[in-house]
Amino acid sequence: MNDKRFLQSVFLRETPPPGEYYARLPAVQFLAQGNRLNFAANVTFFVGENGTGKSTLLEAIAVAAGFNAEGGSRNFRFSTAATHSGLHRQLTLARGAYPRDGFFLRAESFYNTASYVDEIAAGDPTMLNSYGGVSLHDQSHGESFMALMNHRFGGQGLYLLDEPEAALSPTRQMALLALIHQLASEGSQFIIATHSPILITCPGSCIYQFTEQAITPVQYQDTEHFQLTKRFLNDPQRMLQLLLQQDT
Repeated sequence: MNDKRFLQSVFLRETPPPGEYYARLPAVQFLAQGNRLNFAANVTFFVGENGTGKSTLLEAIAVAAGFNAEGGSRNFRFSTAATHSGLHRQLTLARGAYPRDGFFLRAESFYNTASYVDEIAAGDPTMLNSYGGVSLHDQSHGESFMALMNHRFGGQGLYLLDEPEAALSPTRQMALLALIHQLASEGSQFIIATHSPILITCPGSCIYQFTEQAITPVQYQDTEHFQLTKRFLNDPQRMLQLLLQQDT
């Protein structure tokens, strides 16, 4: 894969104010100890349990890199609710080459992004050409996700994705995996927060596992996501028995 990455590392240049909620997140506390996250591959995954700070850190990286907090490209300037943290103010991004393209995809605010695309397209119908020629609202959730990534991701870009698997079937996740790998092999860079045991198998990727104690690189076979999924599929009856016993 291309080694001229657009983002090379991220670190905290100052400690977040102690009164801010994000200052208590394990990922932020790890960085506050002077640690730096290096992006040594063209595809980097953030994995781990809810509440460890994956999405908050990804959002902060996106905003620090100039993207709209609710998603979109650097040219998107809409805001439906100021819910993002102030973590981007304390982050420093070590940059390499400048990307030709870029997009920040947030599953939770994708509806707002799609609405903004329609708003622009009302004055400039050619806008929809970059999204498959059809309003993202006129497709299913999963179809609109894939339309965006198939048509809008033009290559040689920086793409930050927060839980892109949220609307995708396993088949579509495999299609997304192939697309990510292709674009990365052609020089694009991805940083992805995910719970998908399918996506993290992307060849040549770096996986950071977020825990309560640290952020550490890990092989996909050693992630809890992969191991739990494998155990369940290998013996679903046994796993169901254990789970249902716990509920009684």
